[in-house]
Amino acid sequence: MNPGTLVVGQSGGATAVINATLAGVIDSARQSGAFSRVLGARFGTEGLLQGELIELTTTPLVDLQATPGSALGTTRRKLSDNDIEVALKQLKVVDARALVLIGGNDSADTAHRLGQAATATGFDLSVALAPKTVDNDLLFTDHCPGYASAARTLATIVRDATFDTLSAPDLYPVKVIEVMGRDAGWLAASTALGFDPSERDLQPLIFLPEAPPVSADAAAAEIRERLDEQGFCVAIVPETLRTADGEHLSGAEPIFVDPHGHPYYPSPAEAVTRLLQRRGIGKARYERPGSFVRAASLLASPVDRQEAYDLGWAAAARVAAKQSDFMVTLDRLSDDPYQCAIGTAPLGEIANEARAFPEGFIAPGNRGISDSFRVWTAPLLGPDPFPAYTRLDRSVNA
Repeated sequence: MNPGTLVVGQSGGATAVINATLAGVIDSARQSGAFSRVLGARFGTEGLLQGELIELTTTPLVDLQATPGSALGTTRRKLSDNDIEVALKQLKVVDARALVLIGGNDSADTAHRLGQAATATGFDLSVALAPKTVDNDLLFTDHCPGYASAARTLATIVRDATFDTLSAPDLYPVKVIEVMGRDAGWLAASTALGFDPSERDLQPLIFLPEAPPVSADAAAAEIRERLDEQGFCVAIVPETLRTADGEHLSGAEPIFVDPHGHPYYPSPAEAVTRLLQRRGIGKARYERPGSFVRAASLLASPVDRQEAYDLGWAAAARVAAKQSDFMVTLDRLSDDPYQCAIGTAPLGEIANEARAFPEGFIAPGNRGISDSFRVWTAPLLGPDPFPAYTRLDRSVNA
């Protein structure tokens, strides 16, 4: 019997290590002997629908693992019921026996629906999700590939931006930095990770979605208070930050809503900066590191890259063994020495759900991180993630 084909696709926002997962899928499928070939869907589900599949069976993998962006191309398209039917027909054309999607919450929904539809029509297709998201908000896994690299990058950016502010506090004493993360505070919290114990007085003022300000005016007042206390303030504002009553901080309607129902609003960092300027703090600026945070391959965590590869490998190995409708997960066994096992979780319980940033990881006062979060994160960032800096900003009495 012809062993058939494994098809792999990438969805959602790319990460610095998403192609390590792709390499793991390809390598595992090759070595399993369960598939005659491996095909990649161009631009995720768009490629499935259009029959745009490329040969990956003999693709070199070493450089692929370090390549940023989604090498196959990605999409955020939400499949209609008709799209599901078309996708299954295209998979049958190439004699697909397994499908591995690399993605986050929305991809979990897509994979689950494809698996259910295949089963309902008698199509012998094993479907799996290999997780990736810098938002780190998937259920049933200790953490998500892509998060640690983005956290390491963002922590570096914010630490360096803080030292830049210290060098000329009269120029721009307030910096408002907008970060990704949707409605969970994992990335926002990571901005404080780069500061060593001697630099804890420099940590940013972090607004978490899980601990929102009462209002935009209240957020501005907190920034002003930090400025008065320390002479400068670096404030972190998540891209979807809302007030305690649920109003988006920009106070505006969404610019657009994506196919999965996620709204995209005007910049809350810009809104807060303008409010500060109206309050008389004219020397305030906002910055948006944007996609660089999730795509910076040079700053990627080696631990993150290896785990991304391992999860891709495990996903392909399990579909080769005819398991289906699951996401591979990381289950932490210990912090020191750091050790994770690979498990699985049912897609039906993951799709369209999100894991909030835990209350125990938030410092008293709700504007910083706890030591337990530092302990939890430390092994994920890789060895020596942040260089030692020298401070000459403290006076010494003669």
